[in-house]
Amino acid sequence: MLSVENLNEKLTDDELNEVIRGTLRGFRNVEKILLLHSDYTRRDFSHRLVPLIYRELKSRGMKEIRSLNAGGTHRKMKEDEISLKLGISSEINFTKFYNHEYNDADQLVTVGEIPASFVAERTKGDLWQSIPITVNRLVTQDYDLIIVLSGTEPHEAAGYAGGLKAFFPGIAGPAVIDLFHWTAVLIGIPEIIGSVDNPARDVINEGSHYVFQKIKTPVVSFNMAFEERNSDVIPKGLYAGIGIDGFIAAYKEAAKASSKLNIVYIDQPLHVAVQVIDENYDEIWTAGKGSYKLQRSGVMANGGEIIIYAPHINCFHSKPEIDTALRQIGYHCKGYVQRYLRSNPAFSKNVAAHVINVRGPGTYNSTTGKEEFAFGVTLATGISEDVCRAVGLGYKDPNSLHKEDFRGPGKLWIQNGAKYLYDIKK
Repeated sequence: MLSVENLNEKLTDDELNEVIRGTLRGFRNVEKILLLHSDYTRRDFSHRLVPLIYRELKSRGMKEIRSLNAGGTHRKMKEDEISLKLGISSEINFTKFYNHEYNDADQLVTVGEIPASFVAERTKGDLWQSIPITVNRLVTQDYDLIIVLSGTEPHEAAGYAGGLKAFFPGIAGPAVIDLFHWTAVLIGIPEIIGSVDNPARDVINEGSHYVFQKIKTPVVSFNMAFEERNSDVIPKGLYAGIGIDGFIAAYKEAAKASSKLNIVYIDQPLHVAVQVIDENYDEIWTAGKGSYKLQRSGVMANGGEIIIYAPHINCFHSKPEIDTALRQIGYHCKGYVQRYLRSNPAFSKNVAAHVINVRGPGTYNSTTGKEEFAFGVTLATGISEDVCRAVGLGYKDPNSLHKEDFRGPGKLWIQNGAKYLYDIKK
């Protein structure tokens, strides 16, 4: 594994290029390339890396390069969005841009199945169900090299984002996405987020082994660690690995760096926190990370309130079928949703996982039908009060919120909303 890291300063192009050149040195006559990248919801420094990678590959015989947006269930990216994400200029010519469509059976191929016993062990018996592994068939086709770019920061369903998550569930089918996120929610955000090794990451690694067995070509991972400052991404680390073992090693080093860069420690629990969400997140599906990142044990005081402030957001999900499902079930605790799924077994477990994650820890009394929650979640968005109340969330008029009102003990206005994990100083 090759890497460069400087947690105190911004990495230069020369430093990044040294890792790129060193990693690609052993590859000759690589004419046909597939580049996997994260989507518009993930800010990183791919725009710095792609021009460097492109020039290096051209010197090694590249004739065509295609990109695949590993967007999971998120909306498609437009070509201009992809070009901006990847730093593509007039000097860089991609042959084709692909968007992964998780529910398009023609894009998918089945490569294996995670046994039910493995899933049951990782969920402590909460889920006894196998996970059939489907993946975008592009990665099983004839390329000379596959390159995967991913950013690493705390993630609610994987511990940290990055690495093999690009394959599982990034370019997987609906069964993988549903069951993976349901597995993670059964384990719980406080147990997963900000941990390098965890049962959910075990599921990612296991599923990815099946994918790699069907890939015909070498696969290279470039994992990024970074800070966000004043809407700018500051490169702090680049970690490269080859093959599945290289992916895991690079991910672990990037996650260690992220634990120092992307976790904010506070002195006391918060009674109210405002997560200011930028336009990179354009639906509650992604802006919900504003709740996830405050769910480490002890961060929110009992009875506290998380406010997701995003006046630009007008929907729960940009895909109508998912938006409808979210409005149908509403935002509830795990006990309520588990009962709902018993009555509605065909309902999307990915949607079910999202509503639990956003609403946070709580208890459900099946006799009275009442729920009690550790804290409240309120939307200050373009979604109306009636709709917010109907799905079990609080409402505030975005125009009523002012930064100066959230100063003092137990209050926090978080300008880079949903970007950092919060924890109590030990």
